[in-house]
Amino acid sequence: MTRKKHVVLFLGESGNNLQMMAECFALEINNRDTLCVSACMTPPELDPVACKIMQDSGMTLSKIALRSLIDIELFMFDLIITLGDFDHDCRPSLQGMPPHIHWDIPDPQPSENKDIRYKQLISARDKIKDKVFTLFDSDLLHALFIARRNLELVLDNLMDGVMAHTTNRRIFFFNKAAEKITGYNRAEILGKDCHDVFPGRFCGGFCDFCNGIPEETKKIKFKKVDFTNKNGNPLNLAMSIISLENEFHQEIGALISFKDETELDQLKSRLKHHHTLGDLVGRDPKTLELFNQIKEVSSSQVSVLIEGESGTGKELVANAIHGIGAREGKPFVAINCGALPEGILESELFGHVKGAFSGAARDRKGRFELADGGTIFLDEVGELSAAMQVKLLRVLQEKSFERVGGEKTIHVDIRIISATNQNLRKMMEEKKFRKDLFYRLCVVPIRLFPLKERRLDIPMLIEHFLEVIALEIKRPALTISNETMDILSAYDWPGNVRELHNMIEYAYVKCHSGTIETEHLPPEIMNYSFIRKQKPGPGLKMSKEKFFSALSMAEGNKKKAAEILGVSRATIYRYFDHYGGH
Repeated sequence: MTRKKHVVLFLGESGNNLQMMAECFALEINNRDTLCVSACMTPPELDPVACKIMQDSGMTLSKIALRSLIDIELFMFDLIITLGDFDHDCRPSLQGMPPHIHWDIPDPQPSENKDIRYKQLISARDKIKDKVFTLFDSDLLHALFIARRNLELVLDNLMDGVMAHTTNRRIFFFNKAAEKITGYNRAEILGKDCHDVFPGRFCGGFCDFCNGIPEETKKIKFKKVDFTNKNGNPLNLAMSIISLENEFHQEIGALISFKDETELDQLKSRLKHHHTLGDLVGRDPKTLELFNQIKEVSSSQVSVLIEGESGTGKELVANAIHGIGAREGKPFVAINCGALPEGILESELFGHVKGAFSGAARDRKGRFELADGGTIFLDEVGELSAAMQVKLLRVLQEKSFERVGGEKTIHVDIRIISATNQNLRKMMEEKKFRKDLFYRLCVVPIRLFPLKERRLDIPMLIEHFLEVIALEIKRPALTISNETMDILSAYDWPGNVRELHNMIEYAYVKCHSGTIETEHLPPEIMNYSFIRKQKPGPGLKMSKEKFFSALSMAEGNKKKAAEILGVSRATIYRYFDHYGGH
């Protein structure tokens, strides 16, 4: 097996040919494992004085090729050695780039006294010779090459792709996983501008380095990117980007790690399809049973009464019933019966004619008329006055009505879906709601459970709202830490799904990193979590030993512990808080 030859670059800054002197001495050593090359930051010229002093040492400088930075690719070397009075800002010291050593050798400046410059160059030559021979006689080169190779082996064995580039987007590292994911070989990638290599831009066109060096990239940034690999296959990449700094805390490039989540996203899409109905999202058994109820009633035209606490998504259920039923594509008209005074509500429901009351400047259709052929959703029907209940009952019985101030009878073909957060049965007993109207509205009742009774929905709803809100505000979707998810899963959500949605919006305002931590949660949730930890939960009968034994078997995974013990995850949280878990 042929051993790989390492390549060392001697890089000079001025026209004194110091880098060429170093290459000359390295060639004299004739190390079979190392190839040495020299180059200058600016186009070099052969210096007659340098040629003379090297000739005095029995060496021919003119045989060394004149190279500048445009003739080489920095990323192809295993070690870079700079010589002379190099400015720190010009030294190519990048994390992941070839190791860099600087030899602080005086770089003779032009002088009127040729003898002085001659002596300075002789001194520089002798120092270069000593350093070159020391370099090859010691184990330093071998140690550097091993260290670099070990780093490459670690990065090459990562499952995630890793790429690094300079501030001008020149790629200097590309591991094996990156090759596998993108389909590009590192040989055709290294040293090139990533904009030139990847069609449509690797970052999706939103990289902080697309338009020069960014002002602020200190934090890790997460994003989802649609990418097309070399074979033309579309991929969904999950990408994290962090800036690279040199020892002087100067921005020198970016490190990008990424993984192919195409199959995962497709699986999530299939699971989401199974766990969604219209705009409803959930996987709790109670929610899946709700989906079945919606599918059953959507195939008929009977009136449906949706009961549930405020914020549980009653209008979304009504929309779903309408959206998958025979009236799909027809009007869906909603009105909140508790939001309007009685006089205005009657006009909103049934319309009015011109001059019916002050301000009625023209004829106007009501919600019933606008919903003709489709569905009308009457939200908060428990707020209807006794008089409005009578008028509504007549419409439901006769499927006709007159506009306010009008005499013409209007016939409509509509489906009635109503909703309430009140107990209408109790209101009937108290003579506050008509029985005949109730039974007209409630042919099929659908009850929505509060969020605290369907906790398995919480993680899925959180993920859903993280994506939805990110699209609304045109910002990369946030992720959520495990500790934060545990707190949110244990919270009782008195405001139900609406409160959960508001919490995610709050977190997007507070969170300026890529992950929602506990400090980004509203105070009421954190206060609730603190109070719960101070109080033992009711009905906790499991011993502390049994609980922590199951938790140990599950290696701290609460979901697995719940499966081992045969209890819900919410119960695990209560025991965890009660026994002082951390």
